[in-house]
Amino acid sequence: MYEFDYHRPSSVDEAVDTLKNSDDGRALAGGMSLVPTLKLRLAQVSDLVDLGGIPGLSGISVEGKAVNIGATTHHEDVATSNDVNNAISALTVLASGIGDPQVRHRGTIGGSICNNDPAACYPSAILGLGATIKTNQREIAGDEFFTGLFETALEEDELVTGVSFPVPDKAAYIKFPNLASRFSIVGIFLSTTGGNVRCAVTGAGACVFREPQIEEALSKNFSTESIEGISVSPDGLNSDIHGSAEYRAHLIPVLAKRAVTAAG
Repeated sequence: MYEFDYHRPSSVDEAVDTLKNSDDGRALAGGMSLVPTLKLRLAQVSDLVDLGGIPGLSGISVEGKAVNIGATTHHEDVATSNDVNNAISALTVLASGIGDPQVRHRGTIGGSICNNDPAACYPSAILGLGATIKTNQREIAGDEFFTGLFETALEEDELVTGVSFPVPDKAAYIKFPNLASRFSIVGIFLSTTGGNVRCAVTGAGACVFREPQIEEALSKNFSTESIEGISVSPDGLNSDIHGSAEYRAHLIPVLAKRAVTAAG
């Protein structure tokens, strides 16, 4: 690990100012991706700004038809929340399947979506539910947040403070995991609200995306039969030692059917 200056600000404004005044600073949430990268010297930062001491950035609340989750809320807190389970049980399923117990007790929702790993689970929930990302400056629609491989719409002086998930009529999350890492080889987050279906896919491409063929078919008839015959093109999908692009393309409608069944 290279040398850096460590900061633990007590407010979002202080954290932003510290990052702006650093040569190459990085915000630290749970550190489940950043810390191993630094330890292996795959990245070098001038300043590390720990967000863990900022009050009000963690916590869960259900207000009307929305589930609000603070940026530094740990995966385990989401996985074990009765409020989340009663409102959007698919979110507790998703959070409970992330990594191992150590990762779930340290990793945060804000860190996950800001890192935007192509195989991460939470980005699919953002797109699959049409969530809104809240920052210190604005609100960003989930469909506009993820812009590419490990890239988001965040500006340099912008920090995520929370996520607001609208409560759907039905939802489910199904993933085909890498058994070693628990990351998604392919994951599907499916929801329907008032006949509007959203189907988000993670793990298959360089960035989470929605699958319009499946959405259109399920909007007409929310059943596994409506997905029969749908073929997803492998063009542009990931291909690696864990699965070829063709295999991932095959998994998308297969897992979508399972998600329909799970959603009931």
